[in-house]
Amino acid sequence: MLNLKTFSKTSDDVSDIKSRTLVSFLAYLTVDMDTVRAQPWLALPLVFQLWMLIDAVRRQEYGWAVWIFVFPLIGALCYYIYVYRAAPSATVGFELPGVHDRRRIKQLQAQIHHLDKPHHHLALGDIYFQKGKLDKAEACYRASLERDPSDIDTRAHLGQCLLRQKKPDQARLLLQQVCTENPRHDYGHSLMAYAETLAALGDIDASICAWKQVLENNSYARARVQLAQLYITKQQPELARPELQTALADDVHAPAFQRKRDRVWIRRAKSLLRSI
Repeated sequence: MLNLKTFSKTSDDVSDIKSRTLVSFLAYLTVDMDTVRAQPWLALPLVFQLWMLIDAVRRQEYGWAVWIFVFPLIGALCYYIYVYRAAPSATVGFELPGVHDRRRIKQLQAQIHHLDKPHHHLALGDIYFQKGKLDKAEACYRASLERDPSDIDTRAHLGQCLLRQKKPDQARLLLQQVCTENPRHDYGHSLMAYAETLAALGDIDASICAWKQVLENNSYARARVQLAQLYITKQQPELARPELQTALADDVHAPAFQRKRDRVWIRRAKSLLRSI
């Protein structure tokens, strides 16, 4: 097993391997380069540790990232065994964060330049939306609508984008049209966005009706918790409590990826239950 002291003994500035700053961590990885040049194989554990750290950040496994940061070799090995190797995307190969998106953005921009199809604008808007660049996403969605005003996906995604930009008055009509045409559009996510829009506009009763409609076909924690919040707003804790309890009960039996996605809603459910 590689002795970590080999990489810190030549520099007093990086002797504390548990430093929480990125500068000291990188210094820790690159110290004693004479030893590495003499024995190149010693650099392999360093590359592996950095590889696992970047991958943990890319997957938003921040707990593992901290573990690798504090205990580089052991943490990296544990992460590789329990997360990296077990994940389906591990077979794809290593990429720095954002590389795939940047490549896809360039492809779509080229396709828009040569073909200018509405679905290319929509796909580019979806990438910007996921990256949190809502202004660019809105521009792409509107460009797509100019070329195909009837496309239901573009209208739904533009409505959600406007909602996230705190423009619920503009989002309402778009999402209402989508949900009237297909209440189950995008597995109920468009209807959930419509319910959130109604709540943002202060139409509590209509929002409650929309959330109930979502839960007729789905059992999303996001829907149950927000419905419970509205019941609490209307001073109806007896209606809120069953929704919160159901959300917590469903979470126990949910697959790992679902539990990770619903983590914020489950925390909110527990907090609301304690308050009523």
